[in-house]
Amino acid sequence: MRSKLVLHAVDSHTEGMPTRVVTGGIGTVPGATMNDRRLYFREHRDDVKRLLMNEPRGHSAMSGAILQPPTRPDCDWGVLYIEVSGYLPMCGHGTIGVATVLVETGMVEVVEPVTTIRLDTPAGVVVAEVAVEDGAARAVTLRNVPSFAVGLDRAATLPDGRTVTYDLAYGGNFYAVLPLERLGLPFDRSRKDDILAAGLSLMAAINEDEEPVHPEDPSIRGCHHVQVTAPDATSRHSRHAMVIHPGWFDRSPCGTGTSARMAQLHARGELPLHTEFVNESFIGTRFTGRLLGTTEIAGRPAVLPSFTGRAWITGTAQYLLDPQDPFPAGFVL
Repeated sequence: MRSKLVLHAVDSHTEGMPTRVVTGGIGTVPGATMNDRRLYFREHRDDVKRLLMNEPRGHSAMSGAILQPPTRPDCDWGVLYIEVSGYLPMCGHGTIGVATVLVETGMVEVVEPVTTIRLDTPAGVVVAEVAVEDGAARAVTLRNVPSFAVGLDRAATLPDGRTVTYDLAYGGNFYAVLPLERLGLPFDRSRKDDILAAGLSLMAAINEDEEPVHPEDPSIRGCHHVQVTAPDATSRHSRHAMVIHPGWFDRSPCGTGTSARMAQLHARGELPLHTEFVNESFIGTRFTGRLLGTTEIAGRPAVLPSFTGRAWITGTAQYLLDPQDPFPAGFVL
């Protein structure tokens, strides 16, 4: 068996969405912060990301996380987030997958009933509280990075000339949030191709008209997620389809999207602090969130979100690269 690269991974899924947790074979990525490492990996080692995420080892909705030594002394592990579309500053479902893998593989000291793990991410410190029973991770609650509404009732013009209003919020990534009916479509999985096309069209219009940029870190920029809500969505229980660049749906309820949604609802005066909020995915899986407090980001009002979900380990693997493999960085069809 020949290989010029050997990558060790534990695969999992969080409420339906995969996370390939890379536990070895990468080495320490250069950079003083995890965001520096994210940018370095994107610039110099993108072939490794594509090898793991693209076909034939991955698929069009593949997602992953690369474990690293932390860059901060107050954290247990560092994490870089990868997916088909690129490198996220933060990924909620991926972090739940990471925390589950760390506990169930013994890569952290496991304490029952709750094991607390501090994670150094490109978006900031994320605290994972893992509910443990008989050595198994039963659920993970994340205290996410500060989240905030960027703007309410913004307008974008679609290529067909229609003007659509939406809210824009940040929860570790930027999200456009709007009722699906504004795009003239029913909340029906049989219309998923139409929903996907409409969401991508709105995404492109937002980035062309006024690309969002994080006020404290200009390397975090662009709207790559559109959260379209069902007609029966409320400020306590929301159902949605999450359209993600370059063209797929989040299978999970989306952790950073749940944080952004709670920030949006709070900015509208519809979700008080310490109030349970259920966010349901396009396939019916759920995260339960709540807002723990308020803060500021660059003088902008922000909230401190948390959310709870579950992940399950689906396999372990060593991913290899034969020197004669015709697809050394995979492919996208």
